[in-house]
Amino acid sequence: MSSKQQFSEDWITETQRNDEIKGAHRHVKPKRKPKRARQKDWWHAMDEYGTSHTERVMRRGEQERRAMVKSQALATLEAVDETSVETAWENAEVMGESGVVLEVSSGLCRVVVDGRVLFCSLRRSLTVEDTGYTNLIAVGDRVRVTCHSGNRGIIERVLPRLSVLARPDPFYTHLKQVIVANADQLLIVASWLEPPLWHELIDRYLIGAGRNRLTPVLCVNKLDLAEDREEVRRSVAPYVDLGYRVLYASARTGEGIGELRAWLQGKTTVLAGLSGVGKSSLLVAVVPDLDLRTGAVSTHWGGQGQHTTTQTTLFALDNDSYVVDTPGIREFSVAGLLPAELLRFYPEIAEIAEHCRFANCSHVHEPDCAVKAALLEGRLSATRYHNYRRILAELE
Repeated sequence: MSSKQQFSEDWITETQRNDEIKGAHRHVKPKRKPKRARQKDWWHAMDEYGTSHTERVMRRGEQERRAMVKSQALATLEAVDETSVETAWENAEVMGESGVVLEVSSGLCRVVVDGRVLFCSLRRSLTVEDTGYTNLIAVGDRVRVTCHSGNRGIIERVLPRLSVLARPDPFYTHLKQVIVANADQLLIVASWLEPPLWHELIDRYLIGAGRNRLTPVLCVNKLDLAEDREEVRRSVAPYVDLGYRVLYASARTGEGIGELRAWLQGKTTVLAGLSGVGKSSLLVAVVPDLDLRTGAVSTHWGGQGQHTTTQTTLFALDNDSYVVDTPGIREFSVAGLLPAELLRFYPEIAEIAEHCRFANCSHVHEPDCAVKAALLEGRLSATRYHNYRRILAELE
């Protein structure tokens, strides 16, 4: 027998022996645990970066890169103060004139430059890569523009932002979409009726204002529909007790419009609220010359209102007062907020929580909870506590 034949027979014999050993193992351990099946509900456990804690569903290192992009964007915003922004505004070594973005649409944006409104496109060299945002330009941005013939221009540079009102992008959850830039305050417009006052949405807007460094102001509109004014004041008393400024107005009768106009003076204000609460109607009452579309609340939308404002737009009330009218938002997301961070937006609960038995008490089901005791004793607003629990459940 040749050496080649001998090697072939030895290899076959070794293979058969290995198969017998594997069979013996299967026979000796017939009850061994099967291999863990792939988790089928992984999409229910996604974090703010769009990844699962139990499975890697993106390429290696992508989560770290996304975290770095987010931290860079936040660090840039935190490092910016009003003085540095104004210095960059005045000393930007870029050709062109200074302007403010009034409106943004696909491919073009309206920019006011020395009283003229130009239709501008973006310089192709500008990119959103590693900014932490999905859109390069937003309403309220201060920019440098080179003007061309007629009313056309090109945006050469976007100057540093003093503040940003942003929301998580629906497709790229590790990034944010800028709604408004360089605003001073957030005017939360709610109506007493048609649609009814929605406290949870107010809380969400207050959280959004706090996270985006905006001063919140609450305005209760349609006061003419209230049969009992004291009931209105009791309903918003928890916000007054916390030090928030609350305005009462009626766009129909003109009540409270003067006080509202005074709060808008000298600031850039973002209007936010449910569709149908009367944001555009209040603006028209403050500045009758504004050409804004308004409408009645439609009953076909569950009494929540139908969008009449369809585009985020900046309006100049005078030389130093601006208002940004945004489309109505039925839900204001708090995505990216950690459950442990929620308590700092409920200071009245946080103060009582210091007396809880457990340091990590969630104030939902733990024993000896000082927050639940305060609720039973009437020392804590039941509405605010209810909203806290609903938002906490969403974050968890």
